[in-house]
Amino acid sequence: MVSQVWFTALIVAVGIERLAELVVARRNARWSFDRGGVEYGRGHYPLLVALHTGLLVGALIEVWVGRPDFHPALGFPMLGLVTIGQALRWWCIRTLGPHWNTRVIVVPGTTPVRRGPYRLLRHPNYLAVVIEGAALPLVHTAWITALAFTMLNAGMLTVRIRLENRALATISPSP
Repeated sequence: MVSQVWFTALIVAVGIERLAELVVARRNARWSFDRGGVEYGRGHYPLLVALHTGLLVGALIEVWVGRPDFHPALGFPMLGLVTIGQALRWWCIRTLGPHWNTRVIVVPGTTPVRRGPYRLLRHPNYLAVVIEGAALPLVHTAWITALAFTMLNAGMLTVRIRLENRALATISPSP
């Protein structure tokens, strides 16, 4: 039970972090819209929110109802991956500055950022999501949540990345 309480604290901390992201995203959306920003793909956004909420809620339900054992040999490396995923996400947020958002908003006349993690990958924020989505539930051996989120997220990211690439193509030529 002690490990379940610690896991719950981790999920709550990640939830608070996600709320902080939403505050940043809302501020950045205002910045973008004030500069003529255009939002793409509004219809999928509620599904994205539901999926990410489901990750946190699903992991808690699986751990408290299913009561899987905590395996330190799995849990601690997964906690390390969660930390790496969070660090990558905040590196992306910092690098993109006011252009970062949980929505797809582009400001006409701007160009895609090509520094920081974007020098290495076109969509590093989504790599952070993939890492966290698989690793966070596995901190406490919540296999079902990890697998379900990973599969659903793969579909969501297919839609999201195509949408984002189309949106970015409206402001600058593809690399």
